[in-house]
Amino acid sequence: MNKRIFAAIFAVILMASCSSTKNSTNDLAINLPIETAIDLSSIQDDKAPVTINPGRFTVETVTYRLPKVVQGTYSVSNFGRYVDDFKAYNYKGEEMQISKLDDNSWSIPEAKELDKITYLVNDTYDVESEGGIGKDVPFSPSGTNIEPENYVLNLHGFIGYFDSLKNNQYKLSVTAPADFVRTSALQTVDSKTSEDGKNITTSYAAPRYFDITDNPMMYGNLDVEEFQVGDIKIVLSVYSPNKMHSAKSLKETIFKMMQAQKAYMGDINSTPRYDIYVYLSEGKEESPKGFGALEHHTSTVVVMPEDIPAEALEESMIDVVSHEFFHIVTPLSVHSEDVHYFDYNNPTFSKHLWMYEGVTEYFATLFQVDQGLVDEAAFYNKIMSKIQQASQLDDAMSFTIMSENVLKAPYKDQYLNVYQKGALIGMCVDILMREESNGNRGILSLMKELSNKYGKNKPFEDDRLIEEIVAMTYPSLGEFFNTHVIGDLPINYNDFFEKVGLEIGEGKVEANFILLNGVPIVSGDGQKGTIFFTDAALQNSFWKEQGVQANDVIKSIDGTALTLQNANQVLQEVFMWKPGKDIEVVLDRNGEEIVIKTTTTQPYTTGKSLMEKANATDAQKALRKAWLKG
Repeated sequence: MNKRIFAAIFAVILMASCSSTKNSTNDLAINLPIETAIDLSSIQDDKAPVTINPGRFTVETVTYRLPKVVQGTYSVSNFGRYVDDFKAYNYKGEEMQISKLDDNSWSIPEAKELDKITYLVNDTYDVESEGGIGKDVPFSPSGTNIEPENYVLNLHGFIGYFDSLKNNQYKLSVTAPADFVRTSALQTVDSKTSEDGKNITTSYAAPRYFDITDNPMMYGNLDVEEFQVGDIKIVLSVYSPNKMHSAKSLKETIFKMMQAQKAYMGDINSTPRYDIYVYLSEGKEESPKGFGALEHHTSTVVVMPEDIPAEALEESMIDVVSHEFFHIVTPLSVHSEDVHYFDYNNPTFSKHLWMYEGVTEYFATLFQVDQGLVDEAAFYNKIMSKIQQASQLDDAMSFTIMSENVLKAPYKDQYLNVYQKGALIGMCVDILMREESNGNRGILSLMKELSNKYGKNKPFEDDRLIEEIVAMTYPSLGEFFNTHVIGDLPINYNDFFEKVGLEIGEGKVEANFILLNGVPIVSGDGQKGTIFFTDAALQNSFWKEQGVQANDVIKSIDGTALTLQNANQVLQEVFMWKPGKDIEVVLDRNGEEIVIKTTTTQPYTTGKSLMEKANATDAQKALRKAWLKG
């Protein structure tokens, strides 16, 4: 899964998860590992040479592919578009005839004579500013980086597969300068230093192609911290080009967060090692701009802006990494056949993104109040924010139909709702189960039961999951799913808050410096190329106190001129502002320059908030305690 932040400032700011492959016949005479190599010591024009040695084939024609879609992104990436100079050679060293079938696939006739394949891989970070090669640009945490100081090796961007050999073992060798720091959760089988001592070739073993795609690496000038959380070894790797942050500075935050997560999950089986790769974007034109994270079974790749305060980065890391770590519950332990037998070039999708992404996001929100990382008011604010952001999307759409068709219009435009309404569906199921069991069962215990029934090697049947859940729990869940998840009737959240003595009412609500109820308080003029404040800015206490008026054009923020081209990047930084920050904003008001030079204070607005009912009964309070504190 992945969690996206700042998808676009004119959409809703926020968040993307999953895994495996299918048995097939073997086209090799001898089932030897497919030998693959990436040479980071011979970069040519920001392109990395890749060599594939598949062994000897026994069939006439084979097809080699790079993924069109990778698990957890729910969007088209087309990694084959970043491949240049694709060549095949026979055992005589002669170049062979090949045929390119589509963006990601090459057909090789006379495959019995095939010795090896070679090609060059471009990185994806460089093309984000151009809109990519074509329209489908990989989400940054799923992308690749090739630069002298850092290499983000999401291996699905470098290594492909032969159609019928996805279950074959892989041997991957990565050659890089000897002074590079390198981190990978793949098993290391060998390491050799070149005769001149300049390069080291590290060899890794992967049981099958899925394990190639599921184990990213990071090489280069980075710093690494390792520490234990219970029985899990955490490896935190951070690349900060200007050394503004480090693995050491983030270590304590990650440790406390994951310690709380482990305590919250209890006896759910976990991984013995978990890797966190953090790339901090410098903000240059060629820097990645898709902030958030992509989950793998035992790791996550995180991309965040480098130029943000430490406190803001730590807060974002808690939200993002906790979400990714909870994916060890689903889809690692609980997943459908679509996930288990994932087809990288013609994928089908499960109906249950409400569970994969929604329940995972709900856990990442709930565990913080359960374990005392945030107070109840902060938790209520997060829930209210999700209700407001979900209301900006299509609330009258079947969630199961949307999930199953997530790559197609009109459903793909609703994907971000898996982190909003999907989490709220998880909350409603949790409250229903608490009510039916006198507080003793909730959605975490349900996921434990499903994990025990299935586990990482046994997928569930997609069409039967909901009926299985109802059989394991209560008829009221069946009514809820049929009405609000399979059906398209919007949820009346007050019906559920009533059960725990809460209600949605009008009051003073903490606001953000750029969003109001999840919607930007700025807009753009495409003809003039300017960004300006809307009427909504007047509902923000901070900007109102600064005398901001509707239609004020924002010329610059902290010395950076604001344009349509850099609006996402600059306003993302405004989104991360905290009270106490010194700022300078220059406005143009009908030709007059207005300079706002001040220190930020907490902005507020008047709006709907989630609050305790004054007349809540003891039974409602007891159920609320069971809900929030397990």
